[in-house]
Amino acid sequence: MSAGEKMRHATSSASAEKLRAQSGLTEAGRAVLRLRIAMLLINDLIKKKAFRVPIHLALGHEAIAAAVSAMMQPDDRLLLTHRNIHYNLARTPSLRREIDEYRMLESGLAGGRDGAMNLTNPEAGIVYTSSILANCLPVATGVAMGQQVNGVEAVTIVVTGDGAMEEGAFYETLMIANSLNLPLIILVENNEWSMHTRIEERRCAIDLESMARAFGMDWHALAGNDADLYCEKLQAIRRTVLASGRPCLVEVALSTLGDVTVADAASPSGRVINYHHGAAPQVSTEAGPLIEASERDPVHLVALKTAPPDFASCARQLHDALARDLP
Repeated sequence: MSAGEKMRHATSSASAEKLRAQSGLTEAGRAVLRLRIAMLLINDLIKKKAFRVPIHLALGHEAIAAAVSAMMQPDDRLLLTHRNIHYNLARTPSLRREIDEYRMLESGLAGGRDGAMNLTNPEAGIVYTSSILANCLPVATGVAMGQQVNGVEAVTIVVTGDGAMEEGAFYETLMIANSLNLPLIILVENNEWSMHTRIEERRCAIDLESMARAFGMDWHALAGNDADLYCEKLQAIRRTVLASGRPCLVEVALSTLGDVTVADAASPSGRVINYHHGAAPQVSTEAGPLIEASERDPVHLVALKTAPPDFASCARQLHDALARDLP
């Protein structure tokens, strides 16, 4: 069983019948839907070559971004990696300011200076983002230590991926954060890809639960893409980290949607690869916010939990409101 499969068994979603028993769109569900539609609109602009900077979409990552944003309190700090679009969108109400940043305009979120892979928003708690693999991890350790020294009752959240956790900085961060008793949440987005290569194609399996145990840290698994459940779990994790003053490791199983099939000499019939950055070629706003009718898609979970008229109405309203923010 792969790491992703193990995690999907660790946290299962409620049955479709139970989900359909609910009707209204929850706050977390609305946030997921907003993130999806915003990224689909940006995807359309990428196809039109509207940007000069590389953009890493996060279609399929919406549930965790919505939950992290909902969990954060004013003094909490968030540090991100190159695939940060979903967290930045979750933390700012203005799609236009993010788009303008990608267009390198002074009206952008960071005055057109950060682009996509290094985009920060200190006013929203996003204090550091780096395009360098695993670079945000040791910086997050310093941020958490600074908060601790200054007596700020808050947590620091650092997001990384299953590729970046192969770097030495990942292990050093676990060791130092635990040695210093830092209130740090290390969140690993595990989509089982590193650029165009799957985990099983490049390395042996790494058991993060065992690794956390070796460092004396708590480990939590999130899977299933239920944003409401993620909100509850992350809020509980935040309380525990603050009460104990110790770091923890959170592993999130997710899928980056919009994969493409490519034929080559080794696979003449075609093989599925992750497009990594740029446009998701087979995805568009015209097809609606749902990409896959499966648990891999957070929007599918939102649709299951919402009465169809409410879902459709909210999707239209969000699309129209976000579309008004387009250049």
